[in-house]
Amino acid sequence: MEKRILVVDDEKLIVKGIRFSLEQDGMNVDCAYDGEEALECIRHNTYDLILLDVMLPKHDGFEVCQMVREFSDVPIVMLTAKGDDMDKILGLEYGADDYITKPFNILEVKARIRAIMRRTGKNRQQRDDEKYIRKGELKIDCESRRVFIADTEMNLTAKEFDLLELLATNPNKVYSRENLLNIVWGYEYPGDARTVDVHIRRLREKIESNPSDPKYVHTKWGVGYYFRG
Repeated sequence: MEKRILVVDDEKLIVKGIRFSLEQDGMNVDCAYDGEEALECIRHNTYDLILLDVMLPKHDGFEVCQMVREFSDVPIVMLTAKGDDMDKILGLEYGADDYITKPFNILEVKARIRAIMRRTGKNRQQRDDEKYIRKGELKIDCESRRVFIADTEMNLTAKEFDLLELLATNPNKVYSRENLLNIVWGYEYPGDARTVDVHIRRLREKIESNPSDPKYVHTKWGVGYYFRG
């Protein structure tokens, strides 16, 4: 999939050179020449990476970086003046992922961009994988605590969701009723193992097409419950 980059620098010749070189590598490049224009672009578009100069009119690179970090985790590479270590330190403090010193070699710029996008791409995929659990028609969104069968949302109680999430994130691991009670309800909970049975029954009624022959939450007779992976 084509990568989209935003290059922000008030020196138009530098922008033109970077843009030409990145487009040669098949990247889609947008340009901005001051901090205000950069923020406008970032708010209205999705980028895989931003190359951001420190010295900019209207808002400098540090301000832009700080403001972007309030609403986006897009990778940011700061372009800093040669030998100015304070710029590099400040850039990283404000949330930049890396920095490149001017004057730079365009091959180095492209190598850094590829390395960062590889790294952040893996992290993003990992976060997405952790956020959703899918099994057949069942989809669990762990972040928003919502559960769907096909495209229909199931209305689970907090404890039903906690049970399902625990079992689904540890597929094929059998949990005894006592374990589930301690983990989901807490060790101080005064109820007994029947509490777990009741919640499992209600959970199955909501997510299983045939609760007496479940596809997702299974019983290991005499031991406990597990989620079939």
